[in-house]
Amino acid sequence: MGETEGKKDEADYKRLQTFPLVRHSDMPEEMRVETMELCVTACEKFSNNNESAAKMIKETMDKKFGSSWHVVIGEGFGFEITHEVKNLLYLYFGGALAVCVWKCS
Repeated sequence: MGETEGKKDEADYKRLQTFPLVRHSDMPEEMRVETMELCVTACEKFSNNNESAAKMIKETMDKKFGSSWHVVIGEGFGFEITHEVKNLLYLYFGGALAVCVWKCS
């Protein structure tokens, strides 16, 4: 019985973590929503390949909002970046997966 309870708890946790949780953003609302949707799509499409997900996000952001976008996806990392004002999004998705998207020229 303990094993089935553990699986149920894990399933509940994953269900709760299917939405993006924004840690920090200074993007305008419309850009933020669009970027969040893009991040979710990329992370779901390439759930086992963070590099491909980051590439998809970067290429799409470069096309939509001009070049010089940078993307980091992973677990357990720290960072310090310089970015253009109103061009940063840092969110969590799927539990421990962190996504940071920013633009700098």
